[in-house]
Amino acid sequence: MKQNLWKVLTVYAFFTIFCINACSNLLSESNDSIVSGEMGLKLDTVLTPYIEKIITSYDLPGVAVGVVKDNEIIYAKTFGYLNAETKEAVTLTSLFHMASVSKPFVATAVMQLVEQNKMHLDSTVVYYLPYFKLDDDGYKNITIKQMLNHISGMPDVQDYEWNKPVYDEGALELYVRSISSEKMRSAPGERYAYSNMAFDCLGDVIAKVSGMSFAKYQKKHILNPSGMKMSTFLKPDYLPENWAAPHTRIVTAKLEDEYPYNRMHGPSSTLHSNILEMCNWAMINLNSGTYEGNTILNPESYDLLWKPWFQNGEDSYVGLSWFLRKFREENTIGHSGGDTGFKTDFVMLPEKNVSVIVLCNLNPSPVMNIKSAALDIILGFEPYTAPSPASIPVCKEMESQGLDAAVALWDSLKINHPEEYDFHPQHFVGLFIAMDMDRVEDAKILASLCVNIFPDNVINNIKGAVENYYSNNADNIAAPAILEIIMEK
Repeated sequence: MKQNLWKVLTVYAFFTIFCINACSNLLSESNDSIVSGEMGLKLDTVLTPYIEKIITSYDLPGVAVGVVKDNEIIYAKTFGYLNAETKEAVTLTSLFHMASVSKPFVATAVMQLVEQNKMHLDSTVVYYLPYFKLDDDGYKNITIKQMLNHISGMPDVQDYEWNKPVYDEGALELYVRSISSEKMRSAPGERYAYSNMAFDCLGDVIAKVSGMSFAKYQKKHILNPSGMKMSTFLKPDYLPENWAAPHTRIVTAKLEDEYPYNRMHGPSSTLHSNILEMCNWAMINLNSGTYEGNTILNPESYDLLWKPWFQNGEDSYVGLSWFLRKFREENTIGHSGGDTGFKTDFVMLPEKNVSVIVLCNLNPSPVMNIKSAALDIILGFEPYTAPSPASIPVCKEMESQGLDAAVALWDSLKINHPEEYDFHPQHFVGLFIAMDMDRVEDAKILASLCVNIFPDNVINNIKGAVENYYSNNADNIAAPAILEIIMEK
């Protein structure tokens, strides 16, 4: 099964065409919330109901949100369930799959080894991994820094094999040896192209240079010293207690059978952490590598980690794994993540000594909306409340009452509640998720709904996107089913 749509957003191409009563110094804490100080109270007053509305509007299973300000957790709150079927509540210590938020931990490990003069950013990967090879002579020139900057020219992972995970310690080397037939996308250093594959290879570099497995190195030298003792890059072959289960929205949000774990993709994707420990991660980074007397990096290393090495968009630059952007003219440093069943977002405003973290066990989900609302409140702005996606109730109606009832509900909402709901086609991304995951029946359900509610120009855009996908994935069986329904219109 291909998983490329979870890691890159090219599938969206057709869319682009169109507690507590307290004084300011009192801390209130329970098993699922922390609120501290005047700003924490403001967040609880404004952000909490905002999140609750988002959860209802988007039918989210579980959410955890944390806010750090001036070396303190001022707001940490959990909502909903680890598992929508068992209704086990999310708590402050519940572990979430962090997806690509894992990558800055890779960069931190590299910088630790650079500080010890065991690695050099401008050294080639083949210097550390003689067996590293791609089907293009340019691979010999790929450097560690280029991998961290996403300018290595390496391709991205097409199949993470979540459905047949490897658990043993040799998984990373096995993976590096398996990519020798992969073609490069460009010459090293030529252009930006996000690559999970590069970070998985970096994990093997860290293992070989340090003399211990990537997961053990992270636990000993980064996670534990950062106050992240529950966090881990490993997962057993069962879902442990107090771990969030993945959920996917295709037609409606449902528990996902497949968990996104494979040890060969640990460095790029499989950190598991909770909201409190991610707040600790924010504090140690905002303090230039020091947390409660423990130091993981020298301050000078952050000059390199957070240096804008390469521009990848308007007001957007790539550091060493970190992304440097703007939010209301404030400088931000962060990373987001998305995998089967999970969405995460982590952002810091260094000049304000602030960080916001959002974790959710549903993909797709609006974690960015929650992050932006929290930042708005902190910066003194009124958070923007977007209209609820009409697709959520309409798809529920489709599932329970059928096509005619769903179309009638769509028309009714457009006529009677045009300002309360968002009718944009982007909310039907489940169609493309179903296609990518070869879930034919779900794809046919959504295709039937789309052709009955959208005008011809939108359907033509969908058709073009599906045809483009199918041309690159000839073995896909959902795409032709979608095209058949579109052509029947």
